[in-house]
Amino acid sequence: MSEFHGTTILGVVRDGRAAIGGDGQVTFGEHTIMKHTAKKVRRLYHGQILAGFAGAVADALTLFERFEGKLEESHGNMPRAAVALSREWRTDRMLGKLEALLLVADRDNLFLLSGTGEVIEPDDGIAAVGSGGSYALAAARALVSVDSGLSDVELVRRSLEIAADICIYTNHHLTIESLN
Repeated sequence: MSEFHGTTILGVVRDGRAAIGGDGQVTFGEHTIMKHTAKKVRRLYHGQILAGFAGAVADALTLFERFEGKLEESHGNMPRAAVALSREWRTDRMLGKLEALLLVADRDNLFLLSGTGEVIEPDDGIAAVGSGGSYALAAARALVSVDSGLSDVELVRRSLEIAADICIYTNHHLTIESLN
């Protein structure tokens, strides 16, 4: 049975600022684009946390709700909430079947959360998930390496545009949220 999937999320955290962006394409199975303008990036916990997802849409929305609950329990302590969600995700039978990845950020931290219980913090403050994630990640790292002078939002935008030019599961309808 085919499933709906969402793709290509990129996050950047540096110098007390954060930005996460994603494309708007939702693909059904391997060959059909069902939606061009999906919003896969959200603000959570009173606008202080950014989150984006890649994977099965319904699964990701369930994880957004669970993560927001963990943020409330930890009074907005994002690292604590990320670990709590990953622990629950890994051990809960129902959650363990969810097929999605989350990228979450506050002004100081960026984490990739997976269903295997991983909480991965990138060394360079740049991370990406989804079908076009590798393209967006490579573009962002290249732009940073040449000291392009781009703001975090523009770095995310330009990198996602490059990914959309390459990846068939990524489009140019971008949603970008930032914490400045």
